[in-house]
Amino acid sequence: MGPANGGCAIGSLNGSRQRITAGITTTMNTVANYQSVEQLRDRRAVTIRAIKPGDKTLLREAFKKLDDTSIRLRFFGPKMELTDQELIQATEIDFVRNVALVTCVQESARERIIGVGRYITYEERRPPLTAEVAFIVEEDFHGQGIASILFRHLVLIGREQGVSRFAAEVLPGNQTMLKVFDRAGLPIETKASTDCVHVTIFLNNDARS
Repeated sequence: MGPANGGCAIGSLNGSRQRITAGITTTMNTVANYQSVEQLRDRRAVTIRAIKPGDKTLLREAFKKLDDTSIRLRFFGPKMELTDQELIQATEIDFVRNVALVTCVQESARERIIGVGRYITYEERRPPLTAEVAFIVEEDFHGQGIASILFRHLVLIGREQGVSRFAAEVLPGNQTMLKVFDRAGLPIETKASTDCVHVTIFLNNDARS
């Protein structure tokens, strides 16, 4: 299965540099067809695209390749598999309250999902003020900058959708994820407790109010 065609990129990233296209109003349709080609640190090409309902099998396969540590850091505990209902919830989304992007590589003429990033808001207001953000990347591709790339794309979409800030609950041992947020060049606030670090990332410099 090849990359999704007909993608409409709201903005694009050139390598590790963010290039924002101004004046574009996003809709559910444009975000649902979001697609961009990126380059990892090892210069391998990957596709960043919106998740699709047909990605359930690819997502299940990707989950099976995760080690116990990655699962614990993402789900805050052990998890053996993704249930059918979880796969539905992960792939059949509205791209308004729930936005998800996948990172894909081509292997033997088919796609392989190697990373997922998403934000979701539970607020009723439009546009939502705050959305929760989370990522997971397959072990074989750690250190390639995938989480940072996904985060930049989600920031771009979130801004265009009117989201003011992202929030994340991060286990203290997940220093890699904390560094992704810290290096994004955005204002952040952190509040540590005994079992997690609450991170707030402000998507606009004036969003602290």
